[in-house]
Amino acid sequence: MTGEPPTTPTEAEARPNVARMYDYYLGGCHNFAADRAAAQRVLEIFPDTGVAAQTNRAFLRRAVRFAAERGIRQFLDIGAGLPTQGNVHEIVRPLAPDARVVYVDNDEVAVAYARRLLPSDGRTVVVQGDLRRPGRLLADPDVRRLIDFDRPVAVLLAAVLHFVVDADNPWAAVGLLRHATAPGSLLAVSHLTLDGAPPVGAAQGQAVYRQSSAPLVPRPHAEVARFFEGYDLVEPGLVRLAEWRPDGEPRAGVSHGYGGVGVRR
Repeated sequence: MTGEPPTTPTEAEARPNVARMYDYYLGGCHNFAADRAAAQRVLEIFPDTGVAAQTNRAFLRRAVRFAAERGIRQFLDIGAGLPTQGNVHEIVRPLAPDARVVYVDNDEVAVAYARRLLPSDGRTVVVQGDLRRPGRLLADPDVRRLIDFDRPVAVLLAAVLHFVVDADNPWAAVGLLRHATAPGSLLAVSHLTLDGAPPVGAAQGQAVYRQSSAPLVPRPHAEVARFFEGYDLVEPGLVRLAEWRPDGEPRAGVSHGYGGVGVRR
C-alpha cells in the first residue's frame, strides 16, 4: 500500500529519499512519487530488493531480542528511518517492559512521522541526528535523558552505514560511539555488500542512489568487519543476514548484506 503523505511536498521531499525508498520496499505508505519511481528503478535491476529489505528487518528483530535476553535495557537506533512494523520498542517491550529506546534519523520527514506515530510514554524518544556527527548526536539532551552511557547500551546501525561515504570516515564515527559506551554494550550492524553481485547491475543500482538523498556505498566483508574494532563478535560472526542466528525464519531469505553483533570489550 502506498500513498502521498498528507503534507505539501517540499524541495527535499521531491528528491528521492533513501528512508522513504526503504519504506516502499517494505510495503509502507509513507513515501512520495519520487521515492516510488526511484525504488521501482532499483527493483527493475534487483527484483528481490523487497525481500532483501524484509531480511534486513528480520535480522534487526533477532539482534534486538538477543540484546534484551542479555539484559540490555537501553537501545540507540541510529538511522532508524520511518516507523514500520516491528519497530525496536515493539520488539523489546514484551521481553523488557522498562526498556528505553531512542530513535535517531537525519531526515526531517522521517523524524516528523516518527514523532507522530511512535508512543509518547517517557521511554521512547525520536531525535534528529546524524551518524556522521556522533559528538553532536551523543550530546543531544533527549539522548542523554534516556540513555545512561555508564550502563550497557545496544547501538543499532541497521542499513545505515552504507549511506556514509568513505570520505566521512564511518569507521571513526563508530569508534566514537564505542568509546562513549560502557563495556558490555552491544553493536549491531547490517550493511549492504556487492560481494557476488553482477557488476553491471551493481553500477546501475548505485547510479539510482546517486540521484537520491544519499549515495549508496556497498562494502566487502573486510571493510564491514572493521566496524567491530574493539568488539568481540558473537557467534556466528559477521555473516549474510539470513544466516545470523535464524530462529525459524527461512534460511533461504535473500541477503544483499552482512550482519553481525559485537560486545564491547
